[in-house]
Amino acid sequence: MSTRQISIIFHGVGTPGRSLEQGEAPYWIGVERFEALLDAMATDPGRYRITFDDGNLSDHAIALPRLVARGLRAEFFVLTGRIGQPGALGPREIAGLLAAGMGIGSHGVAHRDWRRLDAAALGVELEESKAVLERLCGQPVTAAGIPFGGWNARVLRAIRQAGYESAWSSDGGRMHPNTFLRPRRSVRGDMDENTLRDLLSGRIGPVRALRRGLSIALRRAI
Repeated sequence: MSTRQISIIFHGVGTPGRSLEQGEAPYWIGVERFEALLDAMATDPGRYRITFDDGNLSDHAIALPRLVARGLRAEFFVLTGRIGQPGALGPREIAGLLAAGMGIGSHGVAHRDWRRLDAAALGVELEESKAVLERLCGQPVTAAGIPFGGWNARVLRAIRQAGYESAWSSDGGRMHPNTFLRPRRSVRGDMDENTLRDLLSGRIGPVRALRRGLSIALRRAI
């Protein structure tokens, strides 16, 4: 396995089963495109970390059987405030993901930007969601998928203090599989084929790489 991996975020696949938040629709992709991306990743599975955010029902109904058919594993970051609601994963579906060998992590409770929360509210997002998922899963939940990819040093400290062993952002680029902060990149329904090829290669241009490095350095200092 390569020492550095490419981590991909999916959100929803197919037709949403719930009302979407403002700005969320572009992150839903069609089933055909989803299958094509999985086929590409299945040619070198050790190169990729596949993740899903938000806890949509499509994670179980559409994504799971296609992952299993290709021998792929994924991490599913669940919003506990949506569990059991229309269009969202319920306890039965979460159990099904676990039984198939998938990972379960926290995406918080209410899909809020953790940078904008005070210490008490951030604690609820991290600790309550972790406790709910651990009760459902019957095992420790040690990974946190950061909503909107928004983090700073205070957020990372809070994630560690809540007992998580990894924090998954959306900074793009490649990741070391054993680091605490793990960058990912989202798939969008409006990406063209060239953009998708770049996404699967983990390639980012020099200007974007410089901006990414500066942004990470500044956020770690805040």
